[in-house]
Amino acid sequence: MGIFDKVFGKKEDHKENEIKDYKDFWDWFLTKEKDFYEVIRNHKNIETDFFDILSPKLKQLNEGYYFLCGMSEDAVAELIITADGDIKNIVFAEEIIAEAPKLDQWKFTALKPEMNIDHGIKIDGKDFSQDNISFYSNEIDGYPDEIDITFVYDGLSEETKSSCVTGVCIFLDNFLGELNFATQIDTFNIVGKDDAKKELVPISKLKDFLSWREREFIKKYKNVKDIGDDDAYTVLEAVLNNGLPLIATVNTTALNYDSKTSYPWISVLKIEYDGKENSGLPESKDYEKLDKIEDDAFQNLKNEGGSVYIGRESADNIREIYFASKDFRKPSKILQKIIKDNPAYKMVLEIYKDKYWQSFERYNVNQN
Repeated sequence: MGIFDKVFGKKEDHKENEIKDYKDFWDWFLTKEKDFYEVIRNHKNIETDFFDILSPKLKQLNEGYYFLCGMSEDAVAELIITADGDIKNIVFAEEIIAEAPKLDQWKFTALKPEMNIDHGIKIDGKDFSQDNISFYSNEIDGYPDEIDITFVYDGLSEETKSSCVTGVCIFLDNFLGELNFATQIDTFNIVGKDDAKKELVPISKLKDFLSWREREFIKKYKNVKDIGDDDAYTVLEAVLNNGLPLIATVNTTALNYDSKTSYPWISVLKIEYDGKENSGLPESKDYEKLDKIEDDAFQNLKNEGGSVYIGRESADNIREIYFASKDFRKPSKILQKIIKDNPAYKMVLEIYKDKYWQSFERYNVNQN
């Protein structure tokens, strides 16, 4: 594939008909695809005649869509819909491409694929390649399934750290592919060669290492018994640094589960409310509505299976609701639908991997 161009959201053109679902988008795309193909093939006026037209249409479906485009050697234009590594939007990139039409002159791809970059990439005048990037794995006491990687870049120094970290991340995004880079590594850091603390492994062996760790993880937890439905709850109170109260309700049964790593994906739904007259806690006018939102999320995730309710916190005008799941796709869809269905409240969704639920160690409710 040739050089790709990346686009973030543009101002929406309200004169066009609204795009409500994937079918609407692809029906609209079919009316433009011949013109788009010529723009991409000629690489002329691509900003105004392609990016500025396509971007607002995608934005109508999902604010988290990005896209890349380019020509392949066989004169086929490729459009890649990407989540830019944001876990909560990956499923939507996959879904829209699954609904794409079959066209002779187009190839549609979900997420940035693994690419052949034997010769590396150049960013800000620096080369990033298999010749100057290596790695080693770190073992973390008490967390044997955690995949923690240190990447070592030959040219990294304190002065160049920011640009070097960016370059290594872009290299890995291309080397592993967007999905694998976002999901196969739990935590990582990037250092210079002088700061390496273990024997270096060629980056060419990274894919095999990650595949092996993934197979071992799946094998280990394949037959683990799921968390049951007999939940017990504990109410906790604390005071924030600003003096405001915090009230948490936590699922003690879940937090004492001995195979947390089988539910490695944590979802946090944050809901803003006006609690200025109640020391930052929800007032009665919001309390029932927030509980209804929480219950809707709980019931929908329970019906889909593969998720467990961890609890909630209310403090400083924000309620945070926590779930742990076996995969990130169902929570992404269910919780973002909850957000769309409740426009009266400003909500934000975060999804991240935390195999050992370290996010919840602050509750310290383990009774084993």
